[in-house]
Amino acid sequence: MIDRRTFSKLLTTGAATVSLPALGAGTAVAAGDGAAGKNATAGISESASQSRMANTSFDSLKQINAGVLNVGYAEVGPAHGPAVILLHGWPYDIHSYVDVAPLLAAEGYRVIVPYLRGHGTTRFLSDATFRNAEQAVVALDIIALMDALGIEKAVLAGFDWGSRTADIIAALWPHRCKALVSVTGYLITNRDAQKLPLPPKAEWAWWYQYYFATERGVLGLQENRHDFAQLIWKNVSPTWNFDGATFDRTAAAFNNPDYVSIVIHNYRWRLGLAAGDPQYASIEKKLAAGPTIEVPTITIDGKYDPFTPPGDGAAYRSKFTGNYAHRTFDVGHNVPQEAPRAFAQAVLDADRL
Repeated sequence: MIDRRTFSKLLTTGAATVSLPALGAGTAVAAGDGAAGKNATAGISESASQSRMANTSFDSLKQINAGVLNVGYAEVGPAHGPAVILLHGWPYDIHSYVDVAPLLAAEGYRVIVPYLRGHGTTRFLSDATFRNAEQAVVALDIIALMDALGIEKAVLAGFDWGSRTADIIAALWPHRCKALVSVTGYLITNRDAQKLPLPPKAEWAWWYQYYFATERGVLGLQENRHDFAQLIWKNVSPTWNFDGATFDRTAAAFNNPDYVSIVIHNYRWRLGLAAGDPQYASIEKKLAAGPTIEVPTITIDGKYDPFTPPGDGAAYRSKFTGNYAHRTFDVGHNVPQEAPRAFAQAVLDADRL
């Protein structure tokens, strides 16, 4: 199911689209249908290199107790604006959105960018808490954060672990999700399906999850977390010429004391090599059934991302039953950092589907 994509079409979005000035990323594709596709307008056309910006950090970080965590997060934009929550993946951090967040804030959004459990300044409140990274608990972390911040409903956008987390909230708690932007489409995990082999080329792209299944892999991640993540960045974003300062800024988030435990449990749990917490079994059962997502959604693929499935989003199209559009950008895996203007435009457009 997983392979590289090589196609380029005209970008289209819904008639209610609001365009940010000079937003752009690569040769962008939107293959929308339903309400979004019937009234399409021409969209983003800047090259990927032109779309990248120069922000280096967030002005400040905040901390708040939410569920079992004390969550570190960046917040930009008006305090009473409509909420957008931007979710990072692995091995990344909140700086994947350092350019996206100001663009959305300028449009009046209250933008929240949290460190996921095991990353950055997010900490467990109790040493006794199981360092669990099954998919359900990461989504529940975000629900708890929304509750703590007084956010009833938000536009959710993410990539990698962030896409999976946003997908889960949109599927199981749609009353908390106004709209969704999901890179690589539908990423909710079915652990039985994970037991089936992929074509060799696709398995090669996932080499590290098999490494993490071994104790050698645990030690390797512990001792080489900086170089390990840098290698992943290069492999999954082959056209992104990030510099050392950009990587090091994010790599600091991997010094979290729970980083290794969370990463290892996440990948082992997906493969059925580690147990989750029984209290979440009923939620995981619902997720394993592949629930559909009814909220307005824009899915995004990175053309050069090795995890992008073939078929212009066809592999997961049936999972989205509401207003929908699909786009592809000429970038790799870390779409929001490689194409921040186009990603920000997708968030605006999803909110207006």
